[in-house]
Amino acid sequence: MDFIVLCIVVVLALGFDFINGFHDTANAIATTVSTRALKPRVAIVLAACMNFIGAITFTGVAKTIGSGVANPAELSNGVEIVIATLISAIVWNLVTWWFGIPSSSSHALIGSLTGAVIAGAGVGVINSDGLVDMVKALLLSPLIAFAMGYIIMTILKFVFARTSPHQVNKGFRFGQILTAAFQSFSHGTNDAQKAMGIITFALVAAGIQDHMEVPLWVKLSAAVAMALGTSVGGWKIIKTMGTKIFKIEPINGFAADIGSAGVILTATMLHLPVSTTHVITSSILGVGSAKRFASVRWGVAGRIVVAWFITIPITVIMAYIVFWLIDKIFY
Repeated sequence: MDFIVLCIVVVLALGFDFINGFHDTANAIATTVSTRALKPRVAIVLAACMNFIGAITFTGVAKTIGSGVANPAELSNGVEIVIATLISAIVWNLVTWWFGIPSSSSHALIGSLTGAVIAGAGVGVINSDGLVDMVKALLLSPLIAFAMGYIIMTILKFVFARTSPHQVNKGFRFGQILTAAFQSFSHGTNDAQKAMGIITFALVAAGIQDHMEVPLWVKLSAAVAMALGTSVGGWKIIKTMGTKIFKIEPINGFAADIGSAGVILTATMLHLPVSTTHVITSSILGVGSAKRFASVRWGVAGRIVVAWFITIPITVIMAYIVFWLIDKIFY
């Protein structure tokens, strides 16, 4: 029975990773597709390949996810907690994808894990220091990305002020291919590790291993799931990210990609999970503000920001309820 339950955890975690892949494909390639630097299918294949490479390169974020909220070795019902976490996060990701809202898979997972741990073991087992560090990273990274996008775009405007727009766009359309690859790689280094961390959390909670090192099979399966999800694409979110915030030209897409990918990769090196959705959207907003403040559709941006703020509290409540239902029905 324990083996079957653990298999359910792995399937759910890889399902979350798959959904995260198509939910967040837009993040990596929206600007490239909207400026026609790459055809959509080519952009998605590029994103899938680079996501896979990024996913198998690092494991620091996985360890943070696996032990940041609570110590799985101290939880007698840790596997059930993970199941409730994943069900809640998957449902929220699907709802926001359906409505084309670039919500955060990271917020959904961390909020859901927090809610499930509280439901299953109480507030006392929460690792407050680890949780605060993760929340700080989630809150500060969009602000840093906005500033990076604004600064990079301002510099590019100054450097190419005397160059014809046609020549600028032609050059940066090629540059966007490189930045899309970099963006997708950085996305894989951070987002795919979240599923790795939650599976490892379950393995420790089940007593199968006593450390937070990510097994090779977990790393490979999560990377494949993320790449497959990316290959499906998320057209509704691509439309929101690439066209509804402001009219993106190749130089803008280049600046947004460089700024956001740099922030994500830095967070990965620091072993901190960040929301790639928040970071990339904020970078696009920063670039748009530098281009022309009035050109940004702030109403759409406001709707996105609202989704950012409500995700954690909603998923905490959802996961609490899901755990309660599992406990009542099966135990």
